[in-house]
Amino acid sequence: MSDPLTVDRLGHRGDGIAPGPVYVARALPGELIDGARDGDRIAAPRILTPSPRRVRAPCRHYRTCGGCALQHADDAFVADWKQQVVRNALAAHGIDALFRPLALSPPESRRRAAFSGRRTKGGALVGFHAARSDVITSVPDCHVLRPELRALLPTLEAITMAGGARKGTLTLAVTATETGADVAVSGGKALDIDLRQSLATIGQAHALARLTWDGETVAQWAVPRVRLGPAQVPLPPDAFLQATAEGEAALTAAVTEAVGDAAHVCDLFAGCGTFTLPLAAEAEVHAVEGEAALLAALDAGWRGAEGLKRITVETRDLFRAPLRADEFAGVEAVVIDPPRAGAAAQTAQLAQAAVPRIAAVSCNPVSFARDAAALSSAGYRLLWVQVVDQFRWSPHVELAAAFARA
Repeated sequence: MSDPLTVDRLGHRGDGIAPGPVYVARALPGELIDGARDGDRIAAPRILTPSPRRVRAPCRHYRTCGGCALQHADDAFVADWKQQVVRNALAAHGIDALFRPLALSPPESRRRAAFSGRRTKGGALVGFHAARSDVITSVPDCHVLRPELRALLPTLEAITMAGGARKGTLTLAVTATETGADVAVSGGKALDIDLRQSLATIGQAHALARLTWDGETVAQWAVPRVRLGPAQVPLPPDAFLQATAEGEAALTAAVTEAVGDAAHVCDLFAGCGTFTLPLAAEAEVHAVEGEAALLAALDAGWRGAEGLKRITVETRDLFRAPLRADEFAGVEAVVIDPPRAGAAAQTAQLAQAAVPRIAAVSCNPVSFARDAAALSSAGYRLLWVQVVDQFRWSPHVELAAAFARA
């Protein structure tokens, strides 16, 4: 045992950090702990003096599952911590902002998840990896997933039995859609005639909407569709979708407010239309995205909806070929929702374009703060930040923010 330590703060992965630094699994600031060290980490601490913010984890899988990292802290603490993560990222660039109350998705609301599956001597195991481990934990009573995703676990086990290799691990990406579950599997055996028939039989028996295997559609019994604004969008296999409907609604409301009454909007990294389609109720929107399949889904949703204004689409790699400043002529507001790396090159062009309003969405406070600093240097003011917690009990942070020309 090491000498007792007092935890000072949380790290970006949700671990407690004590002087050293020593990283303490599932510890909270102010707690006195001890435990065996492995290098700079204490994986199984003994809590000598618990924090008043500590609570009993609601999920029975929490001790062994690595899917959640913060079930031992009360909701108010987690909300304050996630807000502070964004504040600190902005403060590193000298930026202050008005923060709105955090929008929190409820338990059992996750509509998409990536499970791991492995064949065993006695059958198959499907679930989430334990923290910092390749051990898979079954999660039949997971408090994060929608009930219909939990109910799919036996189906995913059957798929793993049929197509998993004994020494490999499958990734089973599952999305709950309005027409059934969309399951995309990768990392399995080669898809031959026998495996295709076995998988098709499993999928039909369990009423899946679609089953794909390493990018190839095995069978489709219904077009997987989701509602984005007033449109029904046919999803491509394993398409990106916001993790919860509640989180999507909070981000969409923030983006809509930031755009305001702009009549001509450009949506960068538009995906399959999470923001494009709701905004088209009031504005003409030009949607730009690097994946053609996502734009095809967006376009199909728009053409099948009523009452939407004109949407145009452009397939373009915004990292290699960002929209130039002159291409924003006539645009009154821009929505930008890049991947975790942010969009430094595109932000630089956007800053030169002097578009009146920008709605920024991000899943990485560090890259968001970097891009926010570039906009601030170009004369934009950060009006407010809306942190959205749709990855409940995880250290993951999402946000939307409004910028306007000063």
